[in-house]
Amino acid sequence: MFRSPLLIIALIAVAGSGQSASSQISAASQSADRPSWHDRFQSPTLTPQTSGTTNRLQAISPVSTEVVWASGVGGTYVKTTNGGATWKVGVVRGAETLQFRDVQGVSESVAYLLSAGTGTDSRIYKTEDGGDSWTLQFQNQDPNAFYDCFAFWTPKRGITTSDSVNGRFPVIRTLNGRTWEDIGDRLPTALPGEASFAASGTCVATQGSRRAWIGTGGSVMGRILATTDGGNKWAAYPTPIVQGTSTSGVISVDFRDAKHGILGGGELLAPTAFADTVARSRDGGKTWLLVSRTPFPGAIYGLSYVREIRRLDDSNDAEEKVAEADEDRDDASPTRSVVATGPSGAAWSPDEGDTWFLLPGVANYWAVAFASPDAGWLVGTGGRILKISF
Repeated sequence: MFRSPLLIIALIAVAGSGQSASSQISAASQSADRPSWHDRFQSPTLTPQTSGTTNRLQAISPVSTEVVWASGVGGTYVKTTNGGATWKVGVVRGAETLQFRDVQGVSESVAYLLSAGTGTDSRIYKTEDGGDSWTLQFQNQDPNAFYDCFAFWTPKRGITTSDSVNGRFPVIRTLNGRTWEDIGDRLPTALPGEASFAASGTCVATQGSRRAWIGTGGSVMGRILATTDGGNKWAAYPTPIVQGTSTSGVISVDFRDAKHGILGGGELLAPTAFADTVARSRDGGKTWLLVSRTPFPGAIYGLSYVREIRRLDDSNDAEEKVAEADEDRDDASPTRSVVATGPSGAAWSPDEGDTWFLLPGVANYWAVAFASPDAGWLVGTGGRILKISF
């Protein structure tokens, strides 16, 4: 979503009001009564990095601890091959006015970009030569559709979600990494005005080889749309966070295994309000329970488990075997730690939201993702990039 120019201007104004992080900041505990396991994960180190652009970056996709892709407005993408010591910035030819709200890195050479926007501004590009050239794979032709986020099971199998149009979600799926098919008729009927939020590229999450979850809002209810078979069948489940307006609901969702997940969101037009913006699931997204409120106000734009990612390589068969092995693990993520971020601040939790610790001085970061516990990145306004290491 994020369609209204006035809303975008308001959000950017909010995002420009915070302080940037200082080098090597350590997170201070917000509670004197620390759990015994806190010491293992305390004081993440925050290291600002130079992206080479002043354009807002809205999505981040680590491939490994060394290779990371990020994307943003002005047709911009950035890539590092040395863990962020240096970043190379590029602009996709012919896409200079587009907003790349999501990116999926596959390798140093291969990546996908999603441009979010109304009508033909919603596009998917792919590079197979490290960004030297980009192929346009999909361009939306529906003037009422607005594609928000995508996620991939393998280098060639992925799903892209859109705001609803006339009670239908025109979600698209690729099974070969080249062409995209509309599977909207397979999804539940949309509520009036129901949409996703193109804030951080995390309104859809995938896990294993078949599971996916889409977060929605913008209507009377914020929901999770879930599939366990690669998008052939879907079910809708309610969530308990702030919702009920055209500018509220689920913004970001992540799962650490087939059962355990977390979501964040809130009201975009209440950047100074503390509210119920985080919920957790232990049954694959069927039911959600509120957890503690974050120590920063406003909506959560992006959140992520502190994880060791499984690398998407270019061998589809090999990736399928890895995905199948991960599918039913009780704890595919090595920790229950989570980092959440938004224009008004950022925080981390060692226990999936029961306890939160503020990241002091960190604001205006829209997205976060991890390659490993000691190699995560936040990106945000002004081209800012912050490495976070636990």
